Amino acid sequence: MTPVDIVGWSATVLGTILGVPQLVRLLRTRSVAGLSLIAWQATLSINIGWTVHGLLIGQPPQVVTNVLALLTTVPILVLMARGLDRPVAATLLPGAVLGVAMIAIDLLLGSAAYGVVVTVPSVVIAGGQTVELARARDVRGLSPVFLVLGLVNITLWETWGLMVGDSGTMIAVSIAMAIGVVNFVWFVLRRLGLRALFPRHGDEDAVPLLPAVGE
Repeated sequence: MTPVDIVGWSATVLGTILGVPQLVRLLRTRSVAGLSLIAWQATLSINIGWTVHGLLIGQPPQVVTNVLALLTTVPILVLMARGLDRPVAATLLPGAVLGVAMIAIDLLLGSAAYGVVVTVPSVVIAGGQTVELARARDVRGLSPVFLVLGLVNITLWETWGLMVGDSGTMIAVSIAMAIGVVNFVWFVLRRLGLRALFPRHGDEDAVPLLPAVGE
């Protein structure tokens, strides 16, 4: 196994389980407080887009990672839709449509163009979470393990992109890494007691996902 394979499959394994801590936290806390819906919708589009991109450039690690990541992304979106009292289909649709649009650009314009375009949902993921971290009165629904694993995963994919020379990966991941670091620092500050900035009126401290046992 080559060094490229080792890094790629390491990122694959981590990417496969990346959403698990967040899914578990949602089920345990029964709260979506601190989570960004638009960020997870963009994550769905990323999973779809990178699956096809991996097929096009012949890199199984990207394909396996994103196909399996859908097994956590979709349930998280379903739980968020229920917690926010939104239709599930309407919650999933924006991410699916954006994913298909990214695939079309990859097919028509190539990897470099895809790398530029995919920065949009990448920035939405990180930026949407940044906004939620700033405005949410409570961030207990967000998993710190998920944030840490996300930074490690981004670092692995950045390394892999450099090793294989794929411009699409390098462009997208570099931007995601910068914003991911900001989010982690912001999360730590919130947990240390920093208050919400410009909180939404009527925002509850915690949004229930499911009724308590016995209700």
